[in-house]
Amino acid sequence: MPPQRKLFVTTALPYANGKFHIGHIMEYIQADIWVRYQRMHGHMVHFVGADDAHGAAIMISAEKAGVSPQEFVAGISAGRREYLDGFHILFDNWHTTASPENKELVQAIYLRLQQNGLITTRNVEQFYDPVKGMFLPDRFIKGECPNCHSKDQYGDACEVCSSVYSPTDLINPYSTLTGAAPELRSSGHFFFKLSDPDVVAFLKGWTQDGKLQPEMARKASEWFEAGMNDWDISRDAPYFGIEIPDAPGKYFYVWLDAPIGYLASLKNHFDKGQAQNHWHPPSRTDANFDDFMADPAVEQVHFIGKDIVYFHTLFWPAMLEFSGRKTPSQVNVHGFITVSGEKMSKSRGTGIDPLRYLSLGMNAEWLRYYIAAKLNGKVEDVDFNPDDFVARVNADLIGKYVNIASRAVKFLEGGKLVASHVDRLEPARLVDTVKDLYEAREYGKALREIMASADAVNLRFDSAAPWKLVKEGKRAEAAQVCSECIEMFKVLTACLKPVLPELALHAEAFLKCLPLDWKNAAVPLGEGHHVGDYKHLMHRVDAKQMDALFEPAEEAAAAAQMPPPPFDKLRTGQASAEGAGSGKPGGEEVAPAITIDDFAKVDLRIAKILDCQGVEASNKLLRLTLDIGEATPRNVFAGIASAYKPEELVGKLTVMVANLAPRKMKFGVSEGMVLAASHADPGSQPGIFILNPWPGAQPGMRIR
Repeated sequence: MPPQRKLFVTTALPYANGKFHIGHIMEYIQADIWVRYQRMHGHMVHFVGADDAHGAAIMISAEKAGVSPQEFVAGISAGRREYLDGFHILFDNWHTTASPENKELVQAIYLRLQQNGLITTRNVEQFYDPVKGMFLPDRFIKGECPNCHSKDQYGDACEVCSSVYSPTDLINPYSTLTGAAPELRSSGHFFFKLSDPDVVAFLKGWTQDGKLQPEMARKASEWFEAGMNDWDISRDAPYFGIEIPDAPGKYFYVWLDAPIGYLASLKNHFDKGQAQNHWHPPSRTDANFDDFMADPAVEQVHFIGKDIVYFHTLFWPAMLEFSGRKTPSQVNVHGFITVSGEKMSKSRGTGIDPLRYLSLGMNAEWLRYYIAAKLNGKVEDVDFNPDDFVARVNADLIGKYVNIASRAVKFLEGGKLVASHVDRLEPARLVDTVKDLYEAREYGKALREIMASADAVNLRFDSAAPWKLVKEGKRAEAAQVCSECIEMFKVLTACLKPVLPELALHAEAFLKCLPLDWKNAAVPLGEGHHVGDYKHLMHRVDAKQMDALFEPAEEAAAAAQMPPPPFDKLRTGQASAEGAGSGKPGGEEVAPAITIDDFAKVDLRIAKILDCQGVEASNKLLRLTLDIGEATPRNVFAGIASAYKPEELVGKLTVMVANLAPRKMKFGVSEGMVLAASHADPGSQPGIFILNPWPGAQPGMRIR
């Protein structure tokens, strides 16, 4: 029996300026499966998370909301539990970087780095927004990447080529707050000496000794070849963050204090005591935070996305090493999640709202299974395909796994198992194979092994045809076959337990067995064991649920295709009376001011509606064929079916956004947006009014 491991596991800290999206849930599911797998071994695991609560973005969001940054963050944090419990994600503690523990740890690590001669100061040229009146954080500056020349990249790192650079390196930079061209002004900053020879030597060794996936180790080598630059770790007031000791008006850059939030959450977990832990207590331990982290046997494991690799594989281990702390044992990097091959985008209607998923009554473990089936140990994107989701979940979980128990139990008298030859189905081999694959995070391969075994069990059942054996008076033989199947159902349940914890709990109740772990997974229940009455364990996915999951995104995207009202259909007086004196024209506040440069980015064109048809399986969308003077007409979907009959629109002129990126919908590709007006509250003023230009306008004319 292997010795008990001691594991400290984290996921990347979500920024506390918004709700969880499906990318967060994917990462948490990946880590949670690995944690549950380890706990089935009896290993000690502390799995913690926290909100990344500092930075200018939080400060600005709080300002817009009319609350303090602390109140803003608290409101976001209050909504986390609903997601985590909803998808059975077993964090032991959830904390925040805006905490006393984090402040204490951040300042202690900084002072140790300073004592070791790795902090330096110098004046830097920094971008300043003359309209907003503040130095701009990197994430509020965009421009063209100086390395790969991708447009609209952030001021600190390129999301396309993963390069890290100074905002002043950007080509044609602009402020994302006001659109203004930023001005260069001088300011004194603090730097961590990432270029120090000792730091570089350590990182070259650390990144190449198996702690990273091979592709990430190769990427690190490329960074070393390009040369290490010192890391700017300070920001000027106003800033919501942790103050730098003995440096009035200076704050730590959020990326310095955010990963230290891992340690702060663990310290909070230990300090408040596991008895007060309202999440899910792990294996008991009486050690305190300092003793635990000083233990050489403790493994520190991080799960992160590929967009934050630089911070976690260079800055983070270097900070820990040269402040005398434990460095990560593993940094496991995953790709992004896409929908039908497209990157998630709310504006294009290709996002999945996790709470919407749950509110529709969709089983959280369907998603856990589907995501696990797509995950592996490499840095690859995961694609969510709605049709594949329905087919895979229904075929694997219902048609193969659940089907075994529901069929086999019928031929056991009183639910009593008899002696069987279950070893011929190789339960021990399956368990050993699956364990190795879980350890390596090869979840997709593990599930394929499990389902291949489920196929073998179903084949054994079908070949033996116990219903025929019973008719032939061979009840003992039928019971033997079905006992084999039930024994293997137990083994399959144990193998699926890290992915499907709730289903496994119900299956254990049916089997009347002890909680399944890796020690008892392949041990037969045995002759004479009684299982319980079978109750349905899982329902099939209904295709209508998938339609409902994506329909709101389509409606929102269609509704976004609607501003100013038309002249020919406006009900005179209705709209003006609604908005008069209310301060909220059309039922909503006027959007924040933009510059003329912002407006110029939107290419509005006169379009002629050549054809208009209803969309099968949708009572909200119309399919428009639009002519804007190009060689080929455009195909656009618009959520206006409630207001117009297709024949009313053919031949009319309207206005469309011509430079909107194509958006893939389940009905086809939409190549733009038409404009229309609607009230913010449909119940207050029902109706959608498509924009109709004055006579004389021609297709292709630009609206300026």
